Amino acid sequence: MTYFMERNLFTMNNYNKIARYKAIDLFAGIGGIRRGFERAFQSKIEFVFASEIDKYACETYYANYGEKPYGDITKIDEKNIPPFDILLGGFPCQAFSVAGLRKGFEDTRGTLFFEIARIVKHHKPKVIFLENVKGFKNHDKGTTFKIVKETLEKLGYKVFAQVLNAKDFGVPQNRERIYIIGFLDHSLEFEFPQKVDKKIKLASILECNVSPKYTISDRLWLGHQKRKIEHRQKGNGFGYSLFDEDSEYTSTISARYYKDGSEILIAQKDKNPRKLTPREAARLQGFDEEFKIVVSDVQAYKQFGNSVAVPVVEQLARKIFNQIGE
Repeated sequence: MTYFMERNLFTMNNYNKIARYKAIDLFAGIGGIRRGFERAFQSKIEFVFASEIDKYACETYYANYGEKPYGDITKIDEKNIPPFDILLGGFPCQAFSVAGLRKGFEDTRGTLFFEIARIVKHHKPKVIFLENVKGFKNHDKGTTFKIVKETLEKLGYKVFAQVLNAKDFGVPQNRERIYIIGFLDHSLEFEFPQKVDKKIKLASILECNVSPKYTISDRLWLGHQKRKIEHRQKGNGFGYSLFDEDSEYTSTISARYYKDGSEILIAQKDKNPRKLTPREAARLQGFDEEFKIVVSDVQAYKQFGNSVAVPVVEQLARKIFNQIGE
């Protein structure tokens, strides 16, 4: 018997002995969605499985949760995943290139959403929680979202979806994402959380003493300014974005932030602007100070850019917890 099978057998034998919700974390990244659910559910949730393919993200995940995620989800048999109640997944956006629509489950083959669908089909969890970029809803002229929604419905779920912005939930970042939530219990009604009446400025996440290495070079700064002028002459708004401690929010941090930092530069008196530090990037996504950063700056920027605004997930998770109750 393999270690994987032994561990799953132990989990299944003890499944009904612990009065908590079981959850799995797919396309887990550094565990941002998990962080939000743990904050909301506290001791009422236990994670029994996680999957992530990026080795550096797995290092960060292990450092913070003491668990090393399993690798490529396409290589894992759904029958080997322990029983669970809640599925979390920030899955990549892909088009569904199929001739005929409305086939539900079959339409998702060849995409990474299929991995979620096959696991859901086998385990039928109480709750499905998915996150994606804002444009997902209109991706491929709406076909992508339509197939995902119809697939979940045909698998027995009542589906709710809405785009929320991190800046409306106490996070100083303009970050819009779509959240898709499915309940196996059709008697449940879900209302997405309202904006939080909490004014916050960028100063709340900035460090006081920042290493000079985060200040961009003269050459890079001149390049940024030159490209900004060129874009303005073409009539578009592309180019670097400059913020200071009084800014209410920044633009969206992305996985490419490590390249030149152009989407979020911090103004400095009598100096060139600087990039965010990795800790500031973590704060910009709502991660707590205890969250460990154990990788290089380049990898850290990628990881936080790919992650989620934790406070938004936490608000959604609280709503879910209130629905499914004890």
